[in-house]
Amino acid sequence: MRWALVKVSLAVTAMVVVAFAVPLGLVIREMARDRAFSNAEREAAAVAPALSITTDRDQLERVVASAGSDAGISVHLPAGGNGGADIGRRRATDEDIAAVRAMGRASTTEVQGGSTLLQPVALSSGEIAVVEVYVPESEVTNGVGTAWAVLAAVGAALIVGSVAVADRLGVRMVQPAQRLAEGAHELGEGKLGARVPEEGPKELRLAAVAFNSMADQVVQLLANERELAADLSHRLRTPLTVLRLNAASLGDGPAADQTRSAVEQLEREVDTIIRTARDARPRTAAAGPGAGCDAAEVVRERMGFWSALAEDEGRKWRVAGADRPVRIPVARADLAAALDALLGNVFRHTAEGTAFAVDLHNGEDAVIVLVSDAGPGIPDPEAAMARGRGSGSDGSTGLGLDIVRRLAESTGGDVRIGSSVLGGTEVRIWIQLDGRASPERRRGHRGSVRRRRGPRLISSFNRPRSLP
Repeated sequence: MRWALVKVSLAVTAMVVVAFAVPLGLVIREMARDRAFSNAEREAAAVAPALSITTDRDQLERVVASAGSDAGISVHLPAGGNGGADIGRRRATDEDIAAVRAMGRASTTEVQGGSTLLQPVALSSGEIAVVEVYVPESEVTNGVGTAWAVLAAVGAALIVGSVAVADRLGVRMVQPAQRLAEGAHELGEGKLGARVPEEGPKELRLAAVAFNSMADQVVQLLANERELAADLSHRLRTPLTVLRLNAASLGDGPAADQTRSAVEQLEREVDTIIRTARDARPRTAAAGPGAGCDAAEVVRERMGFWSALAEDEGRKWRVAGADRPVRIPVARADLAAALDALLGNVFRHTAEGTAFAVDLHNGEDAVIVLVSDAGPGIPDPEAAMARGRGSGSDGSTGLGLDIVRRLAESTGGDVRIGSSVLGGTEVRIWIQLDGRASPERRRGHRGSVRRRRGPRLISSFNRPRSLP
């Protein structure tokens, strides 16, 4: 499509240039010829008054010499009182001179090296003399070559410019279409994070918006389906608990042992179904500049949701760094799920009245989300991360930190658990913006962010309990 547009532009521009340049070049040549013969007519007119006064050869030679310094003017007197005479160099033939005398009007004729203007002049005796003015070929074509070269250069510049403009227009149209096709291909291969930038012509922008919306709906439908499977499986735990209690009261015997063993196996299978359904949740990390979300907006929204429960439990809370847009290459639903998992842990594992905070740091190549609390802390962070990978005790799915970890790792970042300046636990989510930074660079950046974080948390903790 791009090259087709370039070819069409090249053909159209070339036709336009030819249509205008060729006639214009011919006009320029005719103008140069007319200019040369107009000068010749002026020179001939300068000699005519002298011929009407006298036919003396000496006087006429002086007039001719004063009118033309290059021997380009000659006078042909009729055969008569002076017996006929030619003053100056003669180039025209006798037939041409006789024809001009007979017609009584000026004429031009081709001679060797150029052309001549034959101008008849009436003498006082009533006879006709002919003034011949030689016009060399160089004077007829003077400036024509330069004008044609300028026209050719302008035409070539127009053609090159039109091709360049057509190429840029073609790129502007073709690249969004190619990205849309690539995004559709990736989505067809199961890469649910495929998105396309919403740019280009209006029609392609609308197509990109529709594609991204469709991809988001597909991801949401798959996520809802898996969550539904996990929720339905989770509902089986209550009747399974009743069965296990009833099986425990059956006493001893092969049938009772088989029943208890079957109940235990069924519980394990239900836990496996829950983990499998949630672990199979589609990855929705952004795949291009057209995807992602505003982390600040998501933080404000989720804190607005959890603030109601915080008010009921008498918890002080604070949000920092969410007062301006912060774009990250993570789907909105994934970031919201990660925040809900961390804030839910704060409410489940700390006492009522325990303060907590959420900080958003926007760095050069990464965004850091800090969730801190003033609780008792986590004695063994490595074990907590292991439980987040699904190796917890029986009856616990342990998916909260695993959701957060998978979100960070999908961008090339990670999750760390440490001590908060509030005295409790701090969970730091490192979201890489480009996914290309080396581990050493990330460690250096983390250190700089951590040094800035401490005073900010302490100085801003007593702010009013409201969203910015």
